[in-house]
Amino acid sequence: MPKYYFDRLDHLNSLIRKKATGTPEQLAKKLNVSERTTFEYLDILKSLGADIRYSRERQSYYYTLDGTFDFHFKQGSQVRG
Repeated sequence: MPKYYFDRLDHLNSLIRKKATGTPEQLAKKLNVSERTTFEYLDILKSLGADIRYSRERQSYYYTLDGTFDFHFKQGSQVRG
């Protein structure tokens, strides 16, 4: 898979954690993808265990549980063992 795929998932994760996704249309623009692809990315995070909801009041997606994803390789001392 191309690196940009993981970069977009990482960016999506960051926006969700900050509760700064905006509407689905705005989120698609932030990720530079279509709305359909945005929903596919959300489904990927959900399939990996994230409970993601959308708040109409906040106009943002959010995680219902405290947690995060890390889509980058960790080397040596960066790895928790």
